Amino acid sequence: MEFSLRCASVLVPFPFNNNKRNRGLLRAQLSDENDPLLRLAINSASLQPLFMDPYAGCLVPPHTRLNFENSSKHYCIATKFIDDKLLRTVNHMDGLKQVVLFSDGMDTRPYRLNWPSSTIIFDISPERVYQNAIEKLQDVGAKIPRSCLFLHVPLESSNIQEALHMKGFNGNRPSILAIQGLPLMTLASFKEILLTVSGMAMDGCLFLGELPAWLAETKIGTKSSTEKWMDNLFMSNGFKVNMVSYHKAAKSLGKALELGDHKYILFVAEQLRFSDDQ
Repeated sequence: MEFSLRCASVLVPFPFNNNKRNRGLLRAQLSDENDPLLRLAINSASLQPLFMDPYAGCLVPPHTRLNFENSSKHYCIATKFIDDKLLRTVNHMDGLKQVVLFSDGMDTRPYRLNWPSSTIIFDISPERVYQNAIEKLQDVGAKIPRSCLFLHVPLESSNIQEALHMKGFNGNRPSILAIQGLPLMTLASFKEILLTVSGMAMDGCLFLGELPAWLAETKIGTKSSTEKWMDNLFMSNGFKVNMVSYHKAAKSLGKALELGDHKYILFVAEQLRFSDDQ
């Protein structure tokens, strides 16, 4: 059984290109230079994690084989990019800080990230998956940072925006919203999420994350590029969106990402409208 790197590793490494040609060249250079310090530096760099996740291991089924394919590398880059953007944004918020995570129910961000005090994290995910994951996380001692609050809203709620308000979300205060791993079955289901986010986020707030590329491919028969499709979809809900290149994101993290197929779109969008509460 294989399991994606995204949920499997305590250290999330980003290995070098391991094709035979490069391995042979690397060995030759090390032999010619005869430099043990260089060898140590290269070996160490290949194991440098993009991020630490001390809790993901408890969510992995026993006897699971890790999958280090290229798609997992893209996922790791996206995860680190989203992590950094979330923390940079909330650290510039005054007073109460609101974070909304649309996830698959196994997102460990509430536990592993160093959230500033007065941060409220709202998780929107499938109820059954979330309850199973939270039990395992509590068993290994996972805890939310002090002076922070973590609240769950089932994805199956008939009105997610209303459910968030019942939990204390305030559309008159700044927030940042992120999506990664949320099971989206149709384009219509994402449009519902986007409409909900548009009603929640006050002007200037960010919505970012990773979307399956097949969402854009459902617009069969149009000549629009994915970027134009994203612009039209997000602008119709009051957001100015920018697609983020995985390769540029990797470069900003000091990593080299091989060209290859990946099935997701990384994006950052800014709300241009007022929220429903404003």
